[in-house]
Amino acid sequence: MLNFKKMHGLGNDFVIVKAEKDAFAPEQVRQIADRRRGVGCDQFIVMEPPQNDKADIFMRIYNPDGSEAGACGNGARCVAHLWMTENDTDQCTIQTVSGLLKCSIVENDMVLVDMGVPRLDWQDIPLAEEKDTLHLGVMSGELTDPVAVNVGNPHTIFFVENAEHVDVSGLGAQVECHVLFPERTNVEFAQVLAPDKIRVRVWERGTGITQACGSGACATMVAAVRRGLTDRKAEIILDGGSLFLEWREDDDHILMTGPVASVFEGTTPTE
Repeated sequence: MLNFKKMHGLGNDFVIVKAEKDAFAPEQVRQIADRRRGVGCDQFIVMEPPQNDKADIFMRIYNPDGSEAGACGNGARCVAHLWMTENDTDQCTIQTVSGLLKCSIVENDMVLVDMGVPRLDWQDIPLAEEKDTLHLGVMSGELTDPVAVNVGNPHTIFFVENAEHVDVSGLGAQVECHVLFPERTNVEFAQVLAPDKIRVRVWERGTGITQACGSGACATMVAAVRRGLTDRKAEIILDGGSLFLEWREDDDHILMTGPVASVFEGTTPTE
């Protein structure tokens, strides 16, 4: 049997376990993530020992289809809060396959994560061919001209007039598997409400529609600033609630602040 904790960040939910090493096959991940036959989650997260002395914990992230993700902002906040609570501290560093994330508990028990520097070159997204990442030219129905940003994983952001009227499921699935994205892509549909406020709806690769996506919120913030649509600080309003973002000008780091919640804990079969 496998001990787990169920947590969420703005409704983006996770099954979190501890293990000494990566020991989960894709079929095991799919079973645990299944909402009818397993525990159910948007991502399955494994907390492993750090791989160097610069981190306190290594976070491995799986999508419900068994594929591995490089980053998860909401998951990072949950893992950070869990580790910091257990170790009676207000700071920690999480190691992921995409790099190190420095985290801290701030006002109102919110968690701040330094998501690092966004990658904007076409090879870093990655794209299948050279393109201007600020104006991709990819079309999906009536939507055109998205922005590509990598924040530990690839994101494609469409700016729309009304995010509530977008067919997130249909268009998201179509763009996720576009030939331009060899590793597939997450898709965000963003409506700029004010220079410091953006409404965002999310389609995550390997998962589908989610209530929130931390790395997607970060990618949207970067895309909006690059397009000259917002300031460098903004509230990102997702289906599950708000995240607060800052893309610092002095070092290009993205700071994400948001809540976490524990749901329950239990055990589940590993086979």
